[in-house]
Amino acid sequence: MEKLLPAYLRFLRAERNLSPYTLRNYENDLRSFFCYAEDADRDIRDVDRYLLRGYLAKLREQKMALGSIVRKVSSIRSFYRFLVRQGHIEQDPLAGMHSPKKGRRLPSFLSVSQVLAILGAVEGDSPKALRDRAILELLYASGVRLSELVALDTSDLDVSEQEVRVVGKGNKERIALMGRAAAAALRRYMREGRPALVRRPHERALFLNKEGGRLSARAVQMMLRRCALKAGLDERVFPHLLRHTFATHMLDGGADLRVVQELLGHTSVASTQIYTHVSEAEKRRVYNAAFYNVWRSRQRRSEEG
Repeated sequence: MEKLLPAYLRFLRAERNLSPYTLRNYENDLRSFFCYAEDADRDIRDVDRYLLRGYLAKLREQKMALGSIVRKVSSIRSFYRFLVRQGHIEQDPLAGMHSPKKGRRLPSFLSVSQVLAILGAVEGDSPKALRDRAILELLYASGVRLSELVALDTSDLDVSEQEVRVVGKGNKERIALMGRAAAAALRRYMREGRPALVRRPHERALFLNKEGGRLSARAVQMMLRRCALKAGLDERVFPHLLRHTFATHMLDGGADLRVVQELLGHTSVASTQIYTHVSEAEKRRVYNAAFYNVWRSRQRRSEEG
């Protein structure tokens, strides 16, 4: 295992250009399965579908989320296909085995008033406040992923054109757009905030921490959580929720599905179509609420008559 796993991770990094976060998930998924195989006194090159079924049963007993189980199965099956291709085993022991079916869950999103409350939670004109306001505005206005945001360099930003160059999954480059509010927040951050945070003259990172280095994804997550609590939102608010919100609000506003697909950086339009279901669900909710109010008004008039 200590030889095959690193070789597989190097293959994923070179051939599929996966992010460090994704590679870490693959490694953790595989090590968990290898530990189970070791407890069953089985060599990792001598497993079968019965062993994997036992492993899945154990995960279900642990109340693991179905999405996490599906991901682990995918990681394991991919590893054994790699072993076959590299000649470490002759046949894939898991070939033909189906993964658990993952139900399609509609992504949640924020209302416009909730977004405005979060954006308004950053107060003051300190360099940190200017940075945080620019980050929140950009996350909502462009729909970029958290990993894409923290990887941005100053050279990726074109405030005058209200766009930013993003390198997404699979090292694919795209242009994300932003509105006037986000452009104004970024312009002020670049003029007043970033110069006060920078420590090294040739620092490329767009968003900086208090030491003058690149801001981490964890720091952005914690900042957004604080702003959400300050805005009075009890539910869990995370950066990807702003991406969901961006897509849903775009479609609610009449944007073409293909345009939203391009802005999000989705390879397939099927990945974007789920937001149309979210949008339709919201329209039904608003319609039903309005219809109920009309019905109640008629009931009251009838009772009064």
